[in-house]
Amino acid sequence: MYSDILDGGTGRLRCQIVVSDGPDRGRACRLGDAEIVVGTAAGCDLVVSDDRVSARHLAVQGEGSRFAVRDLGSTNGTWYEGSRVSQLTVPAGTTLLVGRTPLRIEAEAQPLDLPPSQARRFGELVGESLAIREVFAVLERIAGSDATVLVEGETGTGKELVARALHDASRRRRGPFVAVDCGALPESLLESELFGHVRGAFTGAAQPRAGMIVRADGGTLMLDELGRISPTVQARLLRVLEERVVRPLGGDTERAVDVRVIAASRDDVDAEVAAGRFRPDLLYRLAVVRVGLPPLRSRREDLPILVRELVRRRGLADEPPAGPNLDRLIAHAWPGNVRELRNVIDRAIALAPGAQRFADLTIRIDPAQPAAAGDGLAVRSDLPYAEAKALVLHELERRYLGDILARTGGNLSAASRVSGIDRKHLRSLARKHGLIDDAAPDDE
Repeated sequence: MYSDILDGGTGRLRCQIVVSDGPDRGRACRLGDAEIVVGTAAGCDLVVSDDRVSARHLAVQGEGSRFAVRDLGSTNGTWYEGSRVSQLTVPAGTTLLVGRTPLRIEAEAQPLDLPPSQARRFGELVGESLAIREVFAVLERIAGSDATVLVEGETGTGKELVARALHDASRRRRGPFVAVDCGALPESLLESELFGHVRGAFTGAAQPRAGMIVRADGGTLMLDELGRISPTVQARLLRVLEERVVRPLGGDTERAVDVRVIAASRDDVDAEVAAGRFRPDLLYRLAVVRVGLPPLRSRREDLPILVRELVRRRGLADEPPAGPNLDRLIAHAWPGNVRELRNVIDRAIALAPGAQRFADLTIRIDPAQPAAAGDGLAVRSDLPYAEAKALVLHELERRYLGDILARTGGNLSAASRVSGIDRKHLRSLARKHGLIDDAAPDDE
């Protein structure tokens, strides 16, 4: 069941204008109160490649529940129901023709309207924040079905854990679970890995081999790094999803397969479609249900339960974490998400043989560790200005001090000279951010 989510309380369903056919099929732009321009010029909001479309062809703007369409003096005109128009107002569901390109105004897909789960666990995923319990609610509903799922989220958020949990909670749990990292393999090898090959299909194919799709028959196939699949593999994969048959490379016969597909991507697949690098029809097939995993920095309240689970699995006392160690973890930005947290805990345990509980560990977060690509200082517009500013300054301070200490080998005097910060104040700040040991001596 889908919710009637309205656009900011305006009473208007969120709509977009989409290229519905042709070489630019799937390219789209959200519609709202601001006027958007469609054309072939690079500065347009929706850029199409049709050579019969003008550089700035038409403009569309929301007006309540309808949309004002205005031709911008195009050469070949804007057409609606067989008539050339210069200006008109249309409802959602309207199709316009510009050049050879049909444009449809349609409602955006809306999120499932489900109450948050009361559970604090789904498979190996744990958490009690509202964000993760909303994810659990969706996973609980779809686990028993064979619906194809697209799991989206940053690196380290647990996309494979979601796929495994869905498999274990389904009727396919006794079947195989097969995961393929599509981004780690070149196109030729990925084709062979997915679809298999017959003997002599290519140089080195001395023996026939069943592909991952066949090996997952009766179970679940996870396609990780979906956005990195080449157009050739996309076309072959689409046929598998539509007809549930697979033909190995070099083969003449097809084999029927019964497999549930769960795809995962850290990329913005919609942006890949808009850029023409990903087939929109394949996205429609894969995104029967879309699940977005929140980054760890947006659910810091889950850190205590995550830390407790991690140390318990590693044989330490099962007790609520607290103290300076937890404070350091909460202060970190976690660009690597839960995977980075797991690595920090594993390193702390390895460096503290004989530790019995979380408080016995010395948590160190490597200050020299580079931030993830695109991991700028996040601005929390959902908070009051003073709180949002404090968070940004806290993160700036931590990163700056971490970099200074890394470049000076942890020498406080050298770091003080480079940064211009008084040495005692620098030491106090470094301790606050967990960049040096609280018990470290004050001399060099």
